[in-house]
Amino acid sequence: MEQKLKQDRCIGGNIRAQRLRRGWTQEQVAARLQLRGINMSRDFYAHIENGSYNIRVSELAALRQIFGCRYDDFFLGL
Repeated sequence: MEQKLKQDRCIGGNIRAQRLRRGWTQEQVAARLQLRGINMSRDFYAHIENGSYNIRVSELAALRQIFGCRYDDFFLGL
């Protein structure tokens, strides 16, 4: 029996859209994450936006607070 793997969905584009709506740089978002106890550099944050890193729940929760948005906003169009 062949098992098909379900492909993960990338929410990085929606996270990028939230950042750009506010006119923030990746460096600014990384700094805001650090203030919330999430150890993240700008380079590492860029991996989230381009989909090469699977975001942790704690990081997603912090981004929701930083952007002042709903979790649904990260999953639009998926």
